Amino acid sequence: MVKLEIKENDANQRLDRFLRKYFRKASLSMIYKMIRKDVKVNGRRAKEDTVLSVGDELFFYMTEEMFGELSATEKRKPVKKQFKIAYEDDNILIVNKPRGLIIHGDSHEKKNTLANQVAGYLQETGQYDPSEEKTFTPSPVNRLDRNTTGLVIFGKNADALRMLTRLIRERSCIEKYYMTVVAGCFDKSVVFGDRLVKDSRTNTVEVTESDLGKEALTYVEPVKAGRNFSIVEIKLVTGRTHQIRVHLSHAGFPLLGDPKYGSSRANRQAEKMGINTQLLHAYKLEFRDMPHELEALEGRVITAPLPDEFRKIEKIISEGTLKKGHR
Repeated sequence: MVKLEIKENDANQRLDRFLRKYFRKASLSMIYKMIRKDVKVNGRRAKEDTVLSVGDELFFYMTEEMFGELSATEKRKPVKKQFKIAYEDDNILIVNKPRGLIIHGDSHEKKNTLANQVAGYLQETGQYDPSEEKTFTPSPVNRLDRNTTGLVIFGKNADALRMLTRLIRERSCIEKYYMTVVAGCFDKSVVFGDRLVKDSRTNTVEVTESDLGKEALTYVEPVKAGRNFSIVEIKLVTGRTHQIRVHLSHAGFPLLGDPKYGSSRANRQAEKMGINTQLLHAYKLEFRDMPHELEALEGRVITAPLPDEFRKIEKIISEGTLKKGHR
């Protein structure tokens, strides 16, 4: 028999979900067989939907060898840190993601990801021990595409991660702002509320009038409007896939350098300026009415400096014929 005590980062999750995370080498059928025959919670049989609490004791009726074999984790080599820290406290880490770095692994890259880099940083600073935390990994609560730069929020413990995820889902307390460069003269404040539908086969999104489309809300303010392209600020209310790129493209102001939804003519202009991908930067986060558990963030405004390309575009607009926008 092996005994295991539930710690803070393991609590508040169902027994079956905990076991699936803890025994990563066990099949799903083995997990449910384990619940029926080989596991007791505080000395009693428990159902798969039993929610675990801090201090609960789990008893596993198996050999230590089998327990260790099923719960073994692979050691990961540290990956070079590419992000910069914008804010950190005991619960939260907010980082500035560079262009070209994916947040989670995909079929092409599984090792060098932002999530792995953050986990490595927290491990090096003694804030995370993967050998002890079998069911929890510091994780992001917001997502950015590979070529989108800027602020990504990570929960450093399970409670903070759950709370932040809920706030993002409920669209409360956290306001997200982006800067981007669009083709055309964008010189008026606009609110886009078009519904969006995603084609998973092509990983593309389009505007639809169908009820099958998901609600998407984007506020756009001109910052500097030129004859051929403009810098705009975006307040993102919902967080749909490619939302900013699709809304602006549909309105006739595609992101400069966007290979998927952009204008070929504008993209040729971008290439002449050394820009070969969209300039989209998650530059500001505002925190208001935060729950007391995350009160350290109350009233804070976290920003990430604009990439150099934005300064280049601003200079080009200023030197040409332009209309000055406003915030």
